[in-house]
Amino acid sequence: MSKKRVVDIVEEIVKPFLNENDLELVDIEFVKEGQHRYLRVYLDKENGVSLDDCQEVSVYLSEKLDKLDPIKENYFLEVSSPGVERPLKKAKDFEKYKGKSVEARLYHTLNGEKVFEGKLLGLKENKIIIDREAKGIIEIPKDKVSLVKLLINFE
Repeated sequence: MSKKRVVDIVEEIVKPFLNENDLELVDIEFVKEGQHRYLRVYLDKENGVSLDDCQEVSVYLSEKLDKLDPIKENYFLEVSSPGVERPLKKAKDFEKYKGKSVEARLYHTLNGEKVFEGKLLGLKENKIIIDREAKGIIEIPKDKVSLVKLLINFE
């Protein structure tokens, strides 16, 4: 079963439960690390995800996955918060975190750089707009970006 397919199936299974419990699905990963496979589900909610939230989703998802058995190989299920430096993936993330410090990592260099840091100005016409203060505003095509994540400033 392909990685994309597992992610889609898991999203279909967990989404109704998350909606009922006011939880946001941030991301799902199905990856191989070393000899093991991991199914990771990242959650968020308005005032932060608790350990109890993760436990409830883990139990729900485990029961559903055991019953439906859509993943034929062995794997470890991990349910957690995306952390304070959470990735931004969906259009609504770029709206919600406008004005926050971000880091964008690219697949290939753009203007001689692969990593851009600054204040997120938003997403417009599928371009991520970042104000890099002294270096100016840059618009990066979203399909050129491997990762955009929040940065925590300890100033």
